Amino acid sequence: MDRSRTGTVKSRTLRLIKPSEIQELEVTRELRKNEVAVEPSIASICHADLRYFSGQRKPEVLARKLPMALLHEGIGTVVESNSSKLSEGQRVLIVPNLPGYRLRGIEPELCCPACRNEIEDNYCYHSEFLGSGTDGIAQSRLVLPDECAIPIPISIPDEIAVLAELCSVSYRAIRGVSHLLDRSRVAVFGDGPVGYLTAAMLHHAYKIGRERLIVFGAIREKLDQFTFATTEMVQNYDFLSSEKVDIVVECTGGRFSESAINQGIDILKPGGHLIAMGVSEELVPINTRDVLEKGITLHGSSRSSAKDFQQVLKVMESTDCQDTLRKLLPETYTVVSTAEDLAGAMESAMTHRDWKKTILDFHW
Repeated sequence: MDRSRTGTVKSRTLRLIKPSEIQELEVTRELRKNEVAVEPSIASICHADLRYFSGQRKPEVLARKLPMALLHEGIGTVVESNSSKLSEGQRVLIVPNLPGYRLRGIEPELCCPACRNEIEDNYCYHSEFLGSGTDGIAQSRLVLPDECAIPIPISIPDEIAVLAELCSVSYRAIRGVSHLLDRSRVAVFGDGPVGYLTAAMLHHAYKIGRERLIVFGAIREKLDQFTFATTEMVQNYDFLSSEKVDIVVECTGGRFSESAINQGIDILKPGGHLIAMGVSEELVPINTRDVLEKGITLHGSSRSSAKDFQQVLKVMESTDCQDTLRKLLPETYTVVSTAEDLAGAMESAMTHRDWKKTILDFHW
Protein backbone atom coordinates (compact mmCIF):
# COMPACT_ATOMS: atom_id res chain seq x y z
CA MET A 1 0.00 0.00 0.00
CA ASP A 2 1.13 3.55 -0.77
CA ARG A 3 1.50 4.85 2.78
CA SER A 4 0.73 8.43 1.76
CA ARG A 5 -2.75 7.55 0.49
CA THR A 6 -6.09 7.07 2.19
CA GLY A 7 -7.94 3.78 1.94
CA THR A 8 -10.97 2.10 3.48
CA VAL A 9 -11.57 -1.10 5.44
CA LYS A 10 -14.80 -2.92 6.18
CA SER A 11 -15.45 -3.99 9.76
CA ARG A 12 -17.96 -6.40 11.32
CA THR A 13 -18.96 -4.25 14.28
CA LEU A 14 -20.80 -5.68 17.31
CA ARG A 15 -22.61 -2.66 18.74
CA LEU A 16 -24.56 -2.35 21.96
CA ILE A 17 -27.84 -0.82 20.75
CA LYS A 18 -29.49 -0.65 24.15
CA PRO A 19 -28.86 -2.41 27.45
CA SER A 20 -28.59 -6.19 26.95
CA GLU A 21 -28.98 -5.94 23.15
CA ILE A 22 -25.99 -6.26 20.81
CA GLN A 23 -26.36 -6.05 17.04
CA GLU A 24 -23.88 -6.75 14.23
CA LEU A 25 -23.52 -4.40 11.29
CA GLU A 26 -20.89 -3.78 8.64
CA VAL A 27 -19.12 -0.43 8.94
CA THR A 28 -16.73 1.06 6.38
CA ARG A 29 -13.87 2.87 8.05
CA GLU A 30 -11.34 5.28 6.58
CA LEU A 31 -7.67 4.28 6.80
CA ARG A 32 -5.59 7.44 6.69
CA LYS A 33 -1.88 8.14 6.63
CA ASN A 34 -0.05 6.86 9.75
CA GLU A 35 -2.94 4.57 10.66
CA VAL A 36 -3.31 0.79 10.79
CA ALA A 37 -6.19 -1.66 10.71
CA VAL A 38 -5.97 -4.19 13.54
CA GLU A 39 -7.93 -7.43 13.80
CA PRO A 40 -8.63 -8.00 17.51
CA SER A 41 -7.68 -11.50 18.66
CA ILE A 42 -8.38 -11.59 22.40
CA ALA A 43 -9.91 -9.09 24.82
CA SER A 44 -11.05 -8.93 28.42
CA ILE A 45 -14.25 -7.56 29.88
CA CYS A 46 -14.07 -4.55 32.19
CA HIS A 47 -16.64 -3.45 34.78
CA ALA A 48 -17.16 -0.36 32.62
CA ASP A 49 -18.36 -2.62 29.78
CA LEU A 50 -20.76 -4.35 32.16
CA ARG A 51 -22.18 -1.04 33.38
CA TYR A 52 -23.06 -0.12 29.79
CA PHE A 53 -24.41 -3.58 28.95
CA SER A 54 -26.56 -3.81 32.09
CA GLY A 55 -27.84 -0.23 31.81
CA GLN A 56 -26.23 0.91 35.06
CA ARG A 57 -25.04 4.17 33.51
CA LYS A 58 -27.37 7.15 33.78
CA PRO A 59 -30.04 7.31 31.02
CA GLU A 60 -28.64 10.54 29.58
CA VAL A 61 -25.19 8.94 29.30
CA LEU A 62 -26.58 5.88 27.51
CA ALA A 63 -28.59 8.10 25.16
CA ARG A 64 -25.44 10.06 24.28
CA LYS A 65 -23.07 7.13 23.80
CA LEU A 66 -25.14 4.31 22.30
CA PRO A 67 -25.08 2.60 19.87
CA MET A 68 -21.43 1.68 20.46
CA ALA A 69 -19.11 -1.34 20.28
CA LEU A 70 -17.81 -2.21 23.75
CA LEU A 71 -14.40 -3.32 25.07
CA HIS A 72 -11.11 -1.46 25.53
CA GLU A 73 -8.77 -4.14 26.92
CA GLY A 74 -7.27 -6.22 24.13
CA ILE A 75 -4.63 -7.17 21.61
CA GLY A 76 -4.67 -7.98 17.91
CA THR A 77 -2.80 -8.32 14.64
CA VAL A 78 -2.08 -5.61 12.07
CA VAL A 79 -3.91 -6.64 8.89
CA GLU A 80 -3.47 -3.41 6.88
CA SER A 81 -0.89 -0.69 7.39
CA ASN A 82 -0.71 2.87 6.13
CA SER A 83 2.25 3.53 8.44
CA SER A 84 6.00 3.30 8.04
CA LYS A 85 6.28 2.14 11.67
CA LEU A 86 4.15 -1.01 11.56
CA SER A 87 3.86 -3.93 9.16
CA GLU A 88 1.09 -6.38 8.42
CA GLY A 89 1.23 -9.44 10.64
CA GLN A 90 2.62 -7.69 13.72
CA ARG A 91 1.05 -8.61 17.07
CA VAL A 92 0.14 -5.41 18.90
CA LEU A 93 -1.33 -4.00 22.08
CA ILE A 94 -4.40 -1.86 21.49
CA VAL A 95 -4.13 1.51 23.27
CA PRO A 96 -7.73 2.72 23.74
CA ASN A 97 -6.92 6.38 24.44
CA LEU A 98 -6.81 8.01 20.98
CA PRO A 99 -4.97 11.39 20.99
CA GLY A 100 -7.05 14.36 19.94
CA TYR A 101 -4.44 15.88 17.64
CA ARG A 102 -4.32 12.65 15.63
CA LEU A 103 -8.10 12.47 15.36
CA ARG A 104 -8.27 16.11 14.24
CA GLY A 105 -5.32 15.83 11.86
CA ILE A 106 -3.46 18.80 13.36
CA GLU A 107 -0.10 19.40 15.04
CA PRO A 108 0.03 18.64 18.80
CA GLU A 109 0.70 22.26 19.76
CA LEU A 110 -2.58 23.30 18.10
CA CYS A 111 -4.73 20.80 20.00
CA CYS A 112 -4.70 21.30 23.79
CA PRO A 113 -2.40 21.59 26.84
CA ALA A 114 -2.06 17.79 27.06
CA CYS A 115 -0.90 17.48 23.47
CA ARG A 116 1.55 20.32 24.11
CA ASN A 117 2.94 18.36 27.10
CA GLU A 118 1.81 21.05 29.54
CA ILE A 119 -0.23 18.44 31.45
CA GLU A 120 -0.31 14.62 31.27
CA ASP A 121 -1.08 13.37 27.78
CA ASN A 122 -4.06 11.24 28.86
CA TYR A 123 -6.05 14.40 29.62
CA CYS A 124 -6.43 15.67 26.05
CA TYR A 125 -9.62 17.71 25.60
CA HIS A 126 -10.31 16.16 22.20
CA SER A 127 -9.23 12.55 22.71
CA GLU A 128 -11.56 9.58 22.29
CA PHE A 129 -11.61 6.37 24.31
CA LEU A 130 -12.53 3.03 22.78
CA GLY A 131 -15.76 1.62 24.16
CA SER A 132 -16.68 4.94 25.80
CA GLY A 133 -18.30 7.19 23.23
CA THR A 134 -16.62 5.62 20.19
CA ASP A 135 -16.62 2.04 18.89
CA GLY A 136 -14.36 -0.23 20.93
CA ILE A 137 -12.56 -3.50 20.33
CA ALA A 138 -15.70 -5.57 19.59
CA GLN A 139 -15.21 -5.34 15.82
CA SER A 140 -13.27 -7.25 13.19
CA ARG A 141 -11.24 -4.27 11.92
CA LEU A 142 -10.17 -1.54 14.33
CA VAL A 143 -8.56 1.51 12.74
CA LEU A 144 -5.94 3.11 15.01
CA PRO A 145 -3.23 5.76 14.87
CA ASP A 146 0.07 3.86 14.65
CA GLU A 147 1.14 5.11 18.10
CA CYS A 148 -1.90 3.32 19.57
CA ALA A 149 -0.81 -0.08 18.23
CA ILE A 150 2.30 -1.12 20.17
CA PRO A 151 4.28 -4.22 19.07
CA ILE A 152 4.34 -6.98 21.69
CA PRO A 153 7.74 -8.59 22.43
CA ILE A 154 7.91 -12.28 21.59
CA SER A 155 8.70 -13.05 25.24
CA ILE A 156 5.20 -11.94 26.33
CA PRO A 157 2.41 -14.44 25.56
CA ASP A 158 -1.03 -13.28 24.43
CA GLU A 159 -2.73 -14.13 27.71
CA ILE A 160 -0.35 -11.85 29.63
CA ALA A 161 -0.35 -9.06 27.04
CA VAL A 162 -4.15 -8.77 27.19
CA LEU A 163 -3.79 -7.55 30.80
CA ALA A 164 -1.57 -4.64 29.73
CA GLU A 165 -4.35 -2.06 29.55
CA LEU A 166 -5.43 -2.52 33.14
CA CYS A 167 -1.80 -2.73 34.27
CA SER A 168 -1.05 0.50 32.42
CA VAL A 169 -3.88 2.30 34.25
CA SER A 170 -2.41 1.17 37.58
CA TYR A 171 1.11 2.09 36.44
CA ARG A 172 -0.08 5.57 35.39
CA ALA A 173 -1.88 6.20 38.69
CA ILE A 174 1.19 5.26 40.71
CA ARG A 175 3.57 7.17 38.42
CA GLY A 176 2.25 10.44 39.86
CA VAL A 177 3.82 9.61 43.23
CA SER A 178 6.76 7.54 41.97
CA HIS A 179 9.26 10.07 43.36
CA LEU A 180 8.03 9.19 46.86
CA LEU A 181 8.22 5.41 46.62
CA ASP A 182 11.83 4.79 47.67
CA ARG A 183 10.90 4.71 51.35
CA SER A 184 7.13 5.01 51.41
CA ARG A 185 4.73 2.55 53.00
CA VAL A 186 1.81 1.97 50.63
CA ALA A 187 -1.71 0.64 51.23
CA VAL A 188 -4.00 -0.68 48.47
CA PHE A 189 -7.73 -0.96 49.13
CA GLY A 190 -9.47 -3.58 47.01
CA ASP A 191 -9.07 -7.33 46.54
CA GLY A 192 -10.50 -7.50 42.99
CA PRO A 193 -8.61 -7.44 39.67
CA VAL A 194 -7.88 -3.69 39.83
CA GLY A 195 -6.48 -3.97 43.35
CA TYR A 196 -4.49 -7.06 42.41
CA LEU A 197 -2.91 -5.51 39.32
CA THR A 198 -2.22 -2.23 41.13
CA ALA A 199 -0.44 -4.12 43.90
CA ALA A 200 1.38 -6.16 41.25
CA MET A 201 2.63 -3.00 39.53
CA LEU A 202 3.75 -1.56 42.87
CA HIS A 203 5.72 -4.75 43.48
CA HIS A 204 7.09 -5.57 40.02
CA ALA A 205 7.39 -2.12 38.40
CA TYR A 206 8.15 0.04 41.44
CA LYS A 207 9.93 -2.63 43.53
CA ILE A 208 7.86 -2.29 46.70
CA GLY A 209 8.41 -5.35 48.91
CA ARG A 210 5.76 -6.93 51.14
CA GLU A 211 7.22 -5.20 54.20
CA ARG A 212 6.13 -1.83 52.73
CA LEU A 213 3.01 -2.95 50.81
CA ILE A 214 -0.26 -3.72 52.57
CA VAL A 215 -3.49 -4.75 50.81
CA PHE A 216 -6.92 -4.43 52.42
CA GLY A 217 -9.85 -6.54 51.28
CA ALA A 218 -13.05 -8.19 52.44
CA ILE A 219 -12.63 -11.77 51.18
CA ARG A 220 -9.82 -13.90 52.58
CA GLU A 221 -9.70 -16.25 49.58
CA LYS A 222 -8.96 -13.30 47.32
CA LEU A 223 -6.40 -11.76 49.65
CA ASP A 224 -4.54 -15.07 49.78
CA GLN A 225 -3.59 -14.52 46.13
CA PHE A 226 -1.56 -11.41 47.10
CA THR A 227 1.51 -13.44 48.09
CA PHE A 228 3.85 -10.51 47.41
CA ALA A 229 2.14 -8.18 49.92
CA THR A 230 1.01 -8.07 53.54
CA THR A 231 -2.78 -8.46 53.66
CA GLU A 232 -5.49 -7.45 56.11
CA MET A 233 -9.27 -7.90 56.32
CA VAL A 234 -11.00 -4.52 56.54
CA GLN A 235 -13.61 -5.96 58.93
CA ASN A 236 -10.99 -6.71 61.57
CA TYR A 237 -8.60 -3.77 61.23
CA ASP A 238 -8.34 -0.73 63.50
CA PHE A 239 -7.51 2.04 61.03
CA LEU A 240 -7.37 4.85 63.58
CA SER A 241 -4.80 3.36 65.97
CA SER A 242 -2.75 1.29 63.48
CA GLU A 243 0.64 2.14 62.01
CA LYS A 244 0.18 4.86 59.39
CA VAL A 245 1.13 4.79 55.70
CA ASP A 246 2.41 7.41 53.27
CA ILE A 247 0.31 6.52 50.21
CA VAL A 248 -3.14 4.96 49.78
CA VAL A 249 -4.47 3.64 46.47
CA GLU A 250 -8.24 3.11 46.42
CA CYS A 251 -9.27 0.40 43.91
CA THR A 252 -12.78 -0.52 45.03
CA GLY A 253 -15.26 1.72 43.23
CA GLY A 254 -19.04 1.64 43.42
CA ARG A 255 -20.72 1.43 46.81
CA PHE A 256 -17.46 0.45 48.50
CA SER A 257 -15.67 3.68 47.55
CA GLU A 258 -16.99 5.59 50.54
CA SER A 259 -15.65 3.20 53.18
CA ALA A 260 -12.36 2.57 51.35
CA ILE A 261 -11.58 6.27 50.83
CA ASN A 262 -12.44 7.21 54.40
CA GLN A 263 -10.50 4.27 55.86
CA GLY A 264 -7.61 5.40 53.66
CA ILE A 265 -7.86 8.88 55.11
CA ASP A 266 -7.80 7.36 58.62
CA ILE A 267 -4.63 5.35 57.97
CA LEU A 268 -2.69 8.08 56.13
CA LYS A 269 0.09 10.06 57.78
CA PRO A 270 -0.10 13.87 57.75
CA GLY A 271 1.01 15.05 54.32
CA GLY A 272 0.05 11.70 52.78
CA HIS A 273 -1.29 11.00 49.29
CA LEU A 274 -4.58 9.30 48.40
CA ILE A 275 -4.98 7.99 44.85
CA ALA A 276 -8.60 7.29 43.85
CA MET A 277 -8.98 4.75 41.01
CA GLY A 278 -12.39 3.19 41.72
CA VAL A 279 -15.27 4.47 39.57
CA SER A 280 -18.64 5.25 41.16
CA GLU A 281 -21.83 6.40 39.43
CA GLU A 282 -22.91 8.29 42.54
CA LEU A 283 -21.29 11.04 44.60
CA VAL A 284 -19.07 9.67 47.39
CA PRO A 285 -19.04 11.34 50.86
CA ILE A 286 -15.47 12.03 52.00
CA ASN A 287 -14.14 13.00 55.44
CA THR A 288 -12.90 16.42 54.36
CA ARG A 289 -12.16 17.47 57.96
CA ASP A 290 -9.27 15.00 58.21
CA VAL A 291 -8.19 15.70 54.65
CA LEU A 292 -7.71 19.32 55.71
CA GLU A 293 -6.22 18.61 59.14
CA LYS A 294 -3.71 16.12 57.76
CA GLY A 295 -2.92 18.09 54.61
CA ILE A 296 -3.71 15.07 52.41
CA THR A 297 -3.26 15.34 48.65
CA LEU A 298 -6.00 13.62 46.62
CA HIS A 299 -5.17 12.29 43.16
CA GLY A 300 -7.68 10.95 40.63
CA SER A 301 -6.62 8.58 37.87
CA SER A 302 -8.52 6.18 35.60
CA ARG A 303 -6.83 6.15 32.18
CA SER A 304 -3.38 5.76 30.69
CA SER A 305 -1.59 6.55 27.43
CA ALA A 306 0.82 4.88 25.02
CA LYS A 307 3.93 5.70 27.08
CA ASP A 308 2.46 3.84 30.08
CA PHE A 309 1.83 0.76 27.90
CA GLN A 310 5.44 0.84 26.74
CA GLN A 311 6.71 0.83 30.31
CA VAL A 312 4.32 -1.94 31.32
CA LEU A 313 5.58 -4.12 28.47
CA LYS A 314 9.10 -3.87 29.89
CA VAL A 315 7.81 -5.00 33.28
CA MET A 316 5.82 -7.84 31.71
CA GLU A 317 8.92 -9.37 30.15
CA SER A 318 9.86 -10.63 33.62
CA THR A 319 8.75 -14.23 34.15
CA ASP A 320 8.14 -13.42 37.82
CA CYS A 321 5.69 -10.72 36.79
CA GLN A 322 4.04 -13.09 34.31
CA ASP A 323 3.57 -15.68 37.05
CA THR A 324 1.91 -13.04 39.23
CA LEU A 325 -0.44 -11.87 36.47
CA ARG A 326 -1.34 -15.40 35.39
CA LYS A 327 -3.33 -15.89 38.59
CA LEU A 328 -6.03 -13.62 37.12
CA LEU A 329 -6.52 -15.76 34.01
CA PRO A 330 -9.39 -18.24 33.67
CA GLU A 331 -8.81 -21.85 32.63
CA THR A 332 -10.83 -21.36 29.43
CA TYR A 333 -11.61 -18.40 27.19
CA THR A 334 -15.03 -17.50 25.80
CA VAL A 335 -15.19 -17.80 22.02
CA VAL A 336 -16.91 -14.85 20.32
CA SER A 337 -17.79 -14.66 16.63
CA THR A 338 -21.33 -13.22 16.67
CA ALA A 339 -23.38 -10.58 18.45
CA GLU A 340 -25.17 -13.36 20.33
CA ASP A 341 -21.84 -14.76 21.53
CA LEU A 342 -20.78 -11.39 22.91
CA ALA A 343 -24.13 -10.79 24.62
CA GLY A 344 -23.88 -14.23 26.22
CA ALA A 345 -20.35 -13.50 27.42
CA MET A 346 -21.53 -10.25 28.99
CA GLU A 347 -24.45 -11.96 30.72
CA SER A 348 -22.11 -14.63 32.07
CA ALA A 349 -19.58 -12.06 33.30
CA MET A 350 -22.35 -10.21 35.17
CA THR A 351 -23.50 -13.30 37.06
CA HIS A 352 -20.27 -15.13 37.85
CA ARG A 353 -18.52 -14.37 41.12
CA ASP A 354 -15.12 -15.64 40.04
CA TRP A 355 -12.20 -13.44 41.02
CA LYS A 356 -10.58 -13.98 37.61
CA LYS A 357 -10.97 -11.91 34.46
CA THR A 358 -13.29 -12.95 31.61
CA ILE A 359 -11.19 -13.38 28.46
CA LEU A 360 -12.78 -13.33 25.00
CA ASP A 361 -11.28 -15.26 22.08
CA PHE A 362 -12.43 -13.63 18.83
CA HIS A 363 -13.06 -15.82 15.76
CA TRP A 364 -13.80 -13.39 12.98
